[in-house]
Amino acid sequence: MKEKEILIFSGTSEGRKLAELLLKNGIAVTVCVATEYGQEIMERQEHPLLTLRTGRMDVQEMERLAGEKNWRAIVDATHPFAEEVTKNIKAACGGRGKEVLRLLRDQADEAAWNQNVQFVDSVEEAADYLNQLSGNIFLTTGSKSLPEYVEKIQDISRIYVRILPLGQEVENCRSLGLQGRQIICMQGPFGEKINAAMMEEINASVLVTKETAAAGGYPEKLAAARQLGVKTVVIRRPKEQGYSLEEILQRIGVEPEGEKADINEYQITIAGIGMGSMANMTGEVKQTCREADLILGAERMLHTVRNLGKPMENLYIGTDIARYILEHPQYHKIAVLLSGDVGFYSGAKKLLQAFAEAGIGEERRESSFVLTAGSRQGEGEAQNTEDGRKRRYQIRQLCGISSVQYFAARLQIPWEDITLMSVHGRRQNIIGALRTHEKVFTLTDGDKGVRRLSSELLRYGLGDVEMYVGCQLSYPDEEIAKGMPEQFLNYEKEGVMAVLLICKKAKETPVSHGISDELFVRGKVPMTKEEVRSISVSKLALRRDSVIYDIGAGTGSIAAECAAVAVEGKVYAVEKNPEALALIEKNKHYHQAWNIDVIAGEAPEILEGLEAPSHAFIGGSSGNLERILKLLWQKSPGVRIVLNVISLETLHEIVELLKKYEITHQEIVQVTVARARQLKSHHLMMGQNPVYIITLQNQ
Repeated sequence: MKEKEILIFSGTSEGRKLAELLLKNGIAVTVCVATEYGQEIMERQEHPLLTLRTGRMDVQEMERLAGEKNWRAIVDATHPFAEEVTKNIKAACGGRGKEVLRLLRDQADEAAWNQNVQFVDSVEEAADYLNQLSGNIFLTTGSKSLPEYVEKIQDISRIYVRILPLGQEVENCRSLGLQGRQIICMQGPFGEKINAAMMEEINASVLVTKETAAAGGYPEKLAAARQLGVKTVVIRRPKEQGYSLEEILQRIGVEPEGEKADINEYQITIAGIGMGSMANMTGEVKQTCREADLILGAERMLHTVRNLGKPMENLYIGTDIARYILEHPQYHKIAVLLSGDVGFYSGAKKLLQAFAEAGIGEERRESSFVLTAGSRQGEGEAQNTEDGRKRRYQIRQLCGISSVQYFAARLQIPWEDITLMSVHGRRQNIIGALRTHEKVFTLTDGDKGVRRLSSELLRYGLGDVEMYVGCQLSYPDEEIAKGMPEQFLNYEKEGVMAVLLICKKAKETPVSHGISDELFVRGKVPMTKEEVRSISVSKLALRRDSVIYDIGAGTGSIAAECAAVAVEGKVYAVEKNPEALALIEKNKHYHQAWNIDVIAGEAPEILEGLEAPSHAFIGGSSGNLERILKLLWQKSPGVRIVLNVISLETLHEIVELLKKYEITHQEIVQVTVARARQLKSHHLMMGQNPVYIITLQNQ
C-alpha cells in the first residue's frame, strides 16, 4: 500500500478528520503532530494503517521525511496561525519536488460577531488595543504568543491565560511572571457556559481569541462574551490559498464506498452516571465522557465531570437537547448524562421521543440503531450539515448504578423483592402498594416529599411502617435516617432523597372486588349493596391503570372497590351532598384508597376540568343524565359506562336515549337480590329492590 500512503502534517480537527476518512477507506496514513496533546488525540484512532510521529521538526527534518517514501500526497493541515510551520513544510517539500496540499479551515463569518468585537491583524495590534482598555484580560490564544503579550502589555497582572494542562506550558507561563490564578490549565474546546463561568470567576473585562473554526470553540467563546457584555478582541486568520477537505479528497482520488462520502457520522451516548459522585460512575461511562466532544445534562450531572474540561451545556429537557444537538453539528461525539440508571425512572425514554419529534427517523442497520436527520417542514437545518452532507446519528445507552441498588447495598437488604416506585414529579399509589407488598422503594421531591409521604402514611393508618430515608447518596455528605412516619413529619435536609418503606403487616388481598357492606361507614346516605356493587364493578371491566368517574358516589363504596382494582389508576368520586362527601373521605382512609380524589359538585359541570375517563359509573344523575352522557362521550368517545337504575322512569329515559344515540355496545341486566333474615329458628328470604345494571360503550 506504499503507493497509496498519505503524509499529513496535522494540528487541527480538520487534519484529524482527514486522517479518519482515509483510514476508513483502507489508505495508510502517516500523521505528524508537534505536541503530546496532539499525539494523545491521534492515538485514540488505534488503527493498523496509522503511523504517528510526535515532535517539532525543522526544515531539514521535514525534507528528509518528505523523501522517505513515494507519498501519494502530502497535506499541510497545521493551524492557520502557524504560518512559520506552513512556510517550512512548503520549503521542505519544494526541495524534494513534492506538491503540498494546504487544507483550509472553514472561514468564520466576521459580520455575525461584529457587536462589541474588535478585529485586529496581529498580536502587536491586539496588545496596543488592550493597553487602551482597563480590567482583566482573558487570553485564550495559547502559550506560544504569550511572551509577546507579556512584553507589550503594560500591567501583566491583568492577564489570565488559558493553556493546555502540560507541565512545560505551565513552566513557560511562570517564567514570564504569571502567578497562581493567572494560569488556567484546561483541555478544550469549551462550551458557552464554561467560558462564561471562567470569565465571571476572573472578573474579565475583555476576551482575546483567534479567528478559528467552529470545531475550536470559537463561536462559544464569542457567545459567552456577548452574554456577559465582555469586550472581545479577535485576531484575524491569515489569508491563505488552499483546498477544502472535500477538494483534497477529490485530488487524492478517494471515493468512499457507498454513501460514506455524503454522510457525517455522529454518536450520541445516553449514559447513567449513578448516584452522582465520580467514584460511583462505571468505567465505561467515564471513558465516554473523556472522549466526548460535548457533554449535556442537568447541572448536578455536569458538576460531576466538570474537571474533564469538556464543552458542556446545562440541558435536561429532551426537546432542548435534541434541538441543541441539531444546531451544533461541530460536535460529533456527544454524551448526555442522566442520574442513576437509564432504565430506572430516567429521562431516556422521553429523550428518544424528543429525537423523533425533532425530525430524526430510525432504521435498523447491522444490528445497531442508526438515526438520520429527517426532512419535515420547518426543520431543513436538521437535514444536512453546514457543508451539505447528511448526518447519521448512532445512539447507544450505557447503564449506571441505580439509587435502589446503591441504597439496598448500604442497608444490606436484598432488593429482588422490592416494589419500585417514584413520586419525584409524579403521582403513584404508594399506600395501595403497601397493602400487598412488604418493601416499597420510592424517589421523592426532596425533603418536602418525605414530609408529605410520612403524613399520608399516618392518615391512612400506616404509622407502624419502617422508613429509611437516604439523602445525598454517594456524596461526602451522605446521610441515612431510620424511623417511623411520625419521626419524619418535620424532616428537613437539602439534597436528593430516596426512601425505602417496610410494612411487615402487608398481606395479599383478594384479586377480585367484593368488600362486605359492614366494612363501610354508611350514615344515612344510600349505598349500592354488596351483590349489586360486585356485578356493577365486573361490568366496568377495569384495568390496573383505569381512570374512573364515580358519579353520585354516595358513601364511596363503588369508588373504594374500583380503587382496589385500578391500583395504578385514579378514581374521581363526584358527589354534591355534604354529608355523603364526609362519608367518602372516611371510607377512603379506612380502606387505604389513596387513589380516590373526592370531587364536591354536581355533574356534568364539575366534570369538565377533570382528566378524560376510561370508565364511568353513574349511581345518580339528579335529572342530568343525557347531559352527563354527552359530556362523557365528548371527553372520551370510547369510555365504558355502567349505570344503576331503580326507578322505571329513569329506565324509560335510558331506553329513549338508546334510540336517540348510536351506541355499539349496550346491555341491560336486571338483578334481584334476596337476603336471609332469621326469625326464631327459621330463615326468611327478604327481597331487595330490583336494580337494572346498564352497560354502554362505543367500541
